[in-house]
Amino acid sequence: MTKALKLVMAVLCVGVMFAVLPVMADNWNKITKMTFNAPIALPGMTLPAGTYVFKLLDLTAERHVVQVYNEAQNHLYTTILAIPNYRLRPTDKTVLNFNETPPGRPQTARAWFYPGDNFGQEFVYPKAEAQELAVAAQVPVPAAEIKPVETPQELIQEPVIAITPEKKEVEIAQVIEAKPAEPLVAPAEPTAPAPELPKTASPVPLLGLLGFSSLGLSAVLRAFAKRIS
Repeated sequence: MTKALKLVMAVLCVGVMFAVLPVMADNWNKITKMTFNAPIALPGMTLPAGTYVFKLLDLTAERHVVQVYNEAQNHLYTTILAIPNYRLRPTDKTVLNFNETPPGRPQTARAWFYPGDNFGQEFVYPKAEAQELAVAAQVPVPAAEIKPVETPQELIQEPVIAITPEKKEVEIAQVIEAKPAEPLVAPAEPTAPAPELPKTASPVPLLGLLGFSSLGLSAVLRAFAKRIS
């Protein structure tokens, strides 16, 4: 698969996999309703097509734990550990990015951005899943020793690493520092006017020079005529 085709597929995954409808609520927990028209994979589980509510868990010491509920918010599906993900240009809509996944597998959620925020939540996957995703997407994937029975307080104590496409475990700080910054579009500089050619001086001196040259040529011709006569 060519890089161009992979890019097109990634864009399509973000564009057609879901519709996002914001829910009026306190901006503190970033509560957001998302409707998916196909199954999506989250760390440790797969959600069938449907409508779900994503929000940050209200932990004073940790603002990177995401909980996913049903539409009525009376059933908790999963609690997800996350790390900060930064973008230079926030949008006015919710964005859910996806990793490239192996053929036949549901699209796998990578990061969630709330409208207007520069910082979002990049999901941390169990090590086995992270290794598979890193190989498929050819990018490092955050990972930890996550157990389904862990409480949120236990979850945030898990050390987060990154698994590379070469299946190596590296410090997460190395991956964050190595991420290329989103390119900035520099404002167009005003076009400089074409340089003016120096104006020619007055033609009077040139005419005078031509006159003297003509007189000199006439004198030479007269002298030459006398010599041959």
